[in-house]
Amino acid sequence: MYDAIVVGARCAGSPTAMLLARQGYRVLLLDKSTFPSDIMSTHYIHQPGVAMLKRWGVLDALRATNCPPITKVTLTFGDVVFNPPPPPDDAPVQEAFCPRRTVLDKILVDAAVEAGAELREGFSVREIVMDGDRVTGVRGAAKGGATVTEEARIVIGADGLHSKVAAAVKPAEYDTKPTFTFAYYSYWSDFPLDGAELHFPEGRYAIVFPTHDGSACVGIGGLTEGFHEFRKDIEGNYLKEADAVPTVGERVRGAKRLERFVGTNDQPNYFRKPYGPGWALVGDAGYHRDLVTGLGITDAFRDAQLLADAIDDGFAERRPLDEAMTAYEQRRNEVAKPLYDATCDIAAAEKLGPEQFAPFAVAMQAMQTMMVEMADAEKEVPA
Repeated sequence: MYDAIVVGARCAGSPTAMLLARQGYRVLLLDKSTFPSDIMSTHYIHQPGVAMLKRWGVLDALRATNCPPITKVTLTFGDVVFNPPPPPDDAPVQEAFCPRRTVLDKILVDAAVEAGAELREGFSVREIVMDGDRVTGVRGAAKGGATVTEEARIVIGADGLHSKVAAAVKPAEYDTKPTFTFAYYSYWSDFPLDGAELHFPEGRYAIVFPTHDGSACVGIGGLTEGFHEFRKDIEGNYLKEADAVPTVGERVRGAKRLERFVGTNDQPNYFRKPYGPGWALVGDAGYHRDLVTGLGITDAFRDAQLLADAIDDGFAERRPLDEAMTAYEQRRNEVAKPLYDATCDIAAAEKLGPEQFAPFAVAMQAMQTMMVEMADAEKEVPA
């Protein structure tokens, strides 16, 4: 029997497994994919998320992949150009990163395994095993393998927006809001840029950032009511919308597309109750917001740390597990709610200016402060 089974081994699951394993718990980490592999993503790791990588001792591994650090962000609103101020000099890190998920997720999986977690790649969870209303384990199989049942003190759903764990336990959802935007992106070579760029012409947006191998990721999006029309000619409409931002359209047309277009309008906004008898949720499985502010990875890192701390408090009997998990939900919501509200306001707006980003900047600073306080209060993290 395991102490914890983590379903999903990407940006929420692998850090959770790593942190629990570092505390000496027996952890089973499952994913239907094998690594390295790609997944649709916003890519962006804001400075608080980078600070978590540094805290966990894995930031050097990311830097070693030559992912370009981002120290400059440019926002444009029509003719208005705005450069947000950099982090304060005493911030734990100064840079953001936008890594390819083929690279980042492999780093995180390897860190979990190095910490002592047992990894099963290519393993499909077919059923969440329950005893009454308590989750007791999972049932599934590796590709071509026999069905097996594994038990644990807690099963953690880190399996994303369409979480199998969440579907089984049916957690309460609250503060829900509909999908506001859609987006498509691809990677381009020979695309000159200086840092990250977010452009907001009326009713649409373009997001540009550097990533691995000297390429740029360029995302084009708009309000969700335009999604089905956009899909009728993805490449043609992508180029048309890029041309609405002259500096982006010019560079896209002078660049070479490296991969297919990837996109979605599946962007519900919600909080889910993230725990119950024998189960917990982390990352997008427990909380999801529009992609326009690129918070997914940073939120996943923050909540992985909060959840691992809560489980350790409960398992080590420093306080009752239910009390520790209640605190996990409260702390998650305390910092996530202002970011969530600001993101939804930005995503739903037909016209934006710098003033709409002021609440988001304040909420980001609050998250940075919370993460610093968490690190200051914690004993030295095992290597």
